[in-house]
Amino acid sequence: MLSIKEAERELLVGERLNPGPWIKHSKSVGLNAKLIADKIDSLDSNKAYAMGLLHDIGRRAGIKSIMHTIDGYDYMMSLNQKEIARICLTHSYPIQDVNTFFGKFDCTEEQKIFLSNFIKNAVYDDYDRLIQLCDAISLPSGACIMEKRLIDVALRHGLPNFTIDKWKAYLELKNYFDKLCGCNVYTLLPNVIENSYESLI
Repeated sequence: MLSIKEAERELLVGERLNPGPWIKHSKSVGLNAKLIADKIDSLDSNKAYAMGLLHDIGRRAGIKSIMHTIDGYDYMMSLNQKEIARICLTHSYPIQDVNTFFGKFDCTEEQKIFLSNFIKNAVYDDYDRLIQLCDAISLPSGACIMEKRLIDVALRHGLPNFTIDKWKAYLELKNYFDKLCGCNVYTLLPNVIENSYESLI
């Protein structure tokens, strides 16, 4: 696993290659994952931070849709970072079905088949679930209530027919980590109220 400094360096290189809001979003996911993992004995908060920081690292390759997950996987595998590579793929799928992706399938048919099989056959652990949760509560400005982030995604990608099922899956993740932490996870994260009332438009 990359150290914190190495992960931060990778994100810095990614920013130079393709600057954009994804950098602040990634930092937010990393921080929120670390703060939640701090409350869970079975999780390593530094590992969670590195995974959160690099879950979208495929965006270093440019402005893409589903390809950012595959680009991230390929890049992390080239560094022999199998656990982070896995997170690059699983972070978008609280439902293990590739067709529940919010966005375009700008990949080849072979890549879609690979991704579909990977997601369908993955046995999720709490790191997969944690980054999925943090991806769903992290704006570039920081943590927010999940409903705010889900509306943010809907405004950008519309409301495909799987939307309600995916929202329910995210809400179940929130309940799961509330129980693991023994508290509402929002209480662990800075500026949730301020970010939740910030305008999306």
